[in-house]
Amino acid sequence: MTLESTDLDEQPPSPASGSLVLVSTPIGNLGDVSQRALEALRSANTVLCEDTRVTARLLSAYGISVATAPLHEHNEDSRIPGILEAVRAGKRIVLVSDAGTPVVSDPGFRLVRAAIGAGLAVGAVPGPNAAVMALVLSGLPPQPFMFIGFPPPRSAARIAAFSQLRAAERAGLDATLLWHEAPHRLAEMLADLHSVFGNRPAAVARELTKRFEEVRRAPLADLATYYAQEPARGEITVLVGPPPPESQDAENLDAQLLAALASSSVKDAAALVAGSTGLPRRVVYARALELSRG
Repeated sequence: MTLESTDLDEQPPSPASGSLVLVSTPIGNLGDVSQRALEALRSANTVLCEDTRVTARLLSAYGISVATAPLHEHNEDSRIPGILEAVRAGKRIVLVSDAGTPVVSDPGFRLVRAAIGAGLAVGAVPGPNAAVMALVLSGLPPQPFMFIGFPPPRSAARIAAFSQLRAAERAGLDATLLWHEAPHRLAEMLADLHSVFGNRPAAVARELTKRFEEVRRAPLADLATYYAQEPARGEITVLVGPPPPESQDAENLDAQLLAALASSSVKDAAALVAGSTGLPRRVVYARALELSRG
């Protein structure tokens, strides 16, 4: 794709009066904020923030003085009517999250849906996104990809969610998978990923654009072992490569069963792996029994 010279010379449009504008903010390095984002922030009547203290640092760094108000998962529903009324009255309302692109794993979806449903103008200023940056640095197939957000915090629910994805792969899903995760749950999450998906190529991207940026690329088993011994810090994105060719299914089945048998009975291990692979439970149980005897 090429850009005509006139495209480069065009001035970006200013946010219209009476509009809701979603503005992407840096995911770590303040230098990544765009000129359009700064213009939108300066022209706003109010900036809605996931955390006003976090946004205040960005505004202060660029000498922007504007009214801010919190919008988070606990108050979003109650704030929507007043925000829509402000937009109807001609106010320019900007929505930001603490870092990255609003609405993606952050509050704002219900507000955006309500504004669209009310026929109000909704625009966006593109910018940083941790999931996309992690994807292009991972070395895993970039398309298609599926961003899932945060996995459930507890292992049982997490494994159930992973198993649903594995069943979807059995039905034809073929994509690189992405999640965000909290550092104190990373090692357990990677272990659960390994138990469900087998020892696939994967990556952990940490502290992107910041001083201690790191992208570690390795099979899931190696990543689980590493982060069990070296606790992670910071903002984290986890990526798992797409499923291998069907010819490798038998090997993957054994790997998943062996991982499950390390902490579960034959019956429980077979049930877990049968759920994640979509294979008949009696077939998986027979193989689990054989592996346990071996």
